Amino acid sequence: MTTDPLYIPDRLDILVIGSGAAGLYTSLCLPDRLNVGLVTKSRLPKSASDWAQGGIAAAIDPDDAPAFHVADTITAGVGLCEPDAVRVLAESASDCVQSLVNLGVGFDRIGDRLALTLEAAHSHRRVLHAADTTGRAVVSTLSDRVRQRSNIQILDDAFVVDLWIDPEGGRCLGAAIVRGGMLRWVRAGAVILATGGGGQVFAKTTNPSVSTGDGVAMAWRSGAILRDLEFFQFHPTALAKDNAPSFLISEAVRGEGAHLVDDAGRRFTFDDHPSGELAPRDVVSRSIYRYLNATADDPAEAHVWLDLSPIGADRVRARFPNIIRKCQNWGIDVMHERIPVSPAAHYWMGGIQTDLTGQTSIAGLYAVGETASTGVHGANRLASNSLLECLVFGAKLAKIEVWQPAIEGMDHDVSPSTDQKQNWMAIPQAEWDWIDTLRAELPRLLWKSAGICREASTLEAAIAQVGQWRQHWNTLQATRFFTTARHGDSRSLLIPKSDPDDLTTCMARVELWGETRNLLDIGELILKSASFRQESRGGHYRSDFPATTSDWRVHTLITDDQVRRSPPIELHL
Repeated sequence: MTTDPLYIPDRLDILVIGSGAAGLYTSLCLPDRLNVGLVTKSRLPKSASDWAQGGIAAAIDPDDAPAFHVADTITAGVGLCEPDAVRVLAESASDCVQSLVNLGVGFDRIGDRLALTLEAAHSHRRVLHAADTTGRAVVSTLSDRVRQRSNIQILDDAFVVDLWIDPEGGRCLGAAIVRGGMLRWVRAGAVILATGGGGQVFAKTTNPSVSTGDGVAMAWRSGAILRDLEFFQFHPTALAKDNAPSFLISEAVRGEGAHLVDDAGRRFTFDDHPSGELAPRDVVSRSIYRYLNATADDPAEAHVWLDLSPIGADRVRARFPNIIRKCQNWGIDVMHERIPVSPAAHYWMGGIQTDLTGQTSIAGLYAVGETASTGVHGANRLASNSLLECLVFGAKLAKIEVWQPAIEGMDHDVSPSTDQKQNWMAIPQAEWDWIDTLRAELPRLLWKSAGICREASTLEAAIAQVGQWRQHWNTLQATRFFTTARHGDSRSLLIPKSDPDDLTTCMARVELWGETRNLLDIGELILKSASFRQESRGGHYRSDFPATTSDWRVHTLITDDQVRRSPPIELHL
């Protein structure tokens, strides 16, 4: 395998797009006889998985059982979970945890037993953790293992523009990748999307900057079926301090005994649910939302408090060292003062519809992790099921079909030209300024119109605004430039031996244009899905349709511009 930082292969057996827990674990599960390309926008490891604090749910305690895990997951999913998928998740959990232990992930232990904690809406202690940086422990270990595999080529600092779909048979044949100033259409026997979520479409999110819905947007543009995009989970406790990022304060903090309180120290969440701060996330988030709207002059800038004192100082130090450090960086001493918190967009339950093998509606295209809609989360994800889903369904892809005709192509003849550089450099600065503005305005629009509470008039106004933005987007010279390469062709975006500053600027603008395009796509799709579902359920709350109704115990499906209902879901157990 070459270590050339500008290298892009012509063909691969498997192309994995995304380098979080889903992409890394899937790559390791693929047979080592296959030539695998792992594409990442940045460097390993940087993903939402790396930020995950809480842990991985698995019924391994003698008093617990997969059946209890199934029941808790389905209850949290509010009628939209696919029971078969949930059973696969819960029954495979123990083996996946053992796989991570064998790979070297250092979970916390009590003596020789794996330590387990309780999180919201779980009936038993079943959440494994590595202090409060479980995601980092998992992703770091998986990254190290991937680097050791000679059959896996890591293509970092790369951006995937679009999927390559056979216009005759409709099969996915690969993807267009930009790396080092070169755009190349790469053939692959199968493509796996593991690009994570899309939290950056909202102004307040716990997701890292790379979470821009790339896989969902690319799959939609290619004609794949998407499912349940309106269901976005808003984590109730993100750090809410001026100029600080929306750092997630883990669910496990409340599981260990922390209280959500108002300025007077009252545990107000019990006004809305008997479980108080341990109610499902959507309930707790709406409780905070309602409280702030009723009491604050500017609810968008207000916060409540997370009080860790009931846990005990020694336990806080042992379980949450990362939270202690992060808060200290922003002048908060959690041992002596409460943490200001408010809700933020956290996890996307919807995504690309897949079966239990990860297959999408497009032959040769697979999805795994937050990008996929396997049916395990329903309308509201149970805490710590996300990392587990990456592992369980990543392992299923060990038996993926590699379609040989897809990788039997001729080598690409690349003839860089000065004209191509001039075309790129000639894109007016005013266009980049407009794209920058759109990148800032779109998340603010989605937060106001499709955030924790939604209603028809604001949704429809937002859809109209996005439509106007899209019309202008399609007229941009940048849009024409980055989408004119034909399937199978490759071209240089820069002349050879160009100034390194040109290369850096080029790749930054490819990513700015590509991510904004993807955010514009998923933003419109979320708005349309939220407008279509005229009820409230799980992570989707309509103030004009506050009831959960049996008529809507269906999935929301989107193909191209069509939004429709699935057949009713049968909740057989």
